[in-house]
Amino acid sequence: MGGPFALERWLLLFSDFSVFAQGLGVTLLVSLAALSLALFAGIIFGLFSMSGLGPLKALSRIYVEFFQNTPLVIQVFFLYNALPYAGITLDLITIGILGVGLYHGAYVAEVVRAGIMSIPAGQREAANSQGFSYIQTMAYIILPQATLVILPPLANQAVNLIKNTSVLALVAGGDLMYRADSWASGGSLSYGPAYVVTGLLYFTLCFPLARWARRFEERLKMREHLVVPKESAEEGAGE
Repeated sequence: MGGPFALERWLLLFSDFSVFAQGLGVTLLVSLAALSLALFAGIIFGLFSMSGLGPLKALSRIYVEFFQNTPLVIQVFFLYNALPYAGITLDLITIGILGVGLYHGAYVAEVVRAGIMSIPAGQREAANSQGFSYIQTMAYIILPQATLVILPPLANQAVNLIKNTSVLALVAGGDLMYRADSWASGGSLSYGPAYVVTGLLYFTLCFPLARWARRFEERLKMREHLVVPKESAEEGAGE
């Protein structure tokens, strides 16, 4: 067929593009479900880390440190290979959702914790003085304000999560990376076009999120620059 990027290889790829489309569908499904799990786990453990209860703080710390300091590949291999010995057999989609979701949930928990810490402690103290419970304080006062701080790093986590779904290729998970590799090794050995198209598809998913995160963060910085001088000017006028 000529070189690794010969025209015949490209024509063959586009004639079989449905294979890549199916893989992209699996990647999107796993990404959306894993992101939902990561947000749920991240918010819960992020709130645990800021609570006044020692056991909850310790539980949050154990979760974050374990998942951040062990490779995602090992975690997915554990779900795939070790759980059946305990009588638990999961389908590959569920393994991808649990593995990627719980892994990124640890990073989301740190993002949530940092967002909460960015809100002045006086607001929590004021809420306590008014009789608000911890949950009410977080739900009505702290988290609505912290959301603006949290959104850009959450978008970056979503980008990383989408890319990390490719780990499913190691356990024949049917995702985009697995389909591309299987197609290329199926006889044509057209790895060049397969990986170029796969990279472009991942780029199409990730670039808009990364771009939005940068622009949103820039708008937040501009807003802070506008608000701070205004407050300083008002304080000077009052004096």
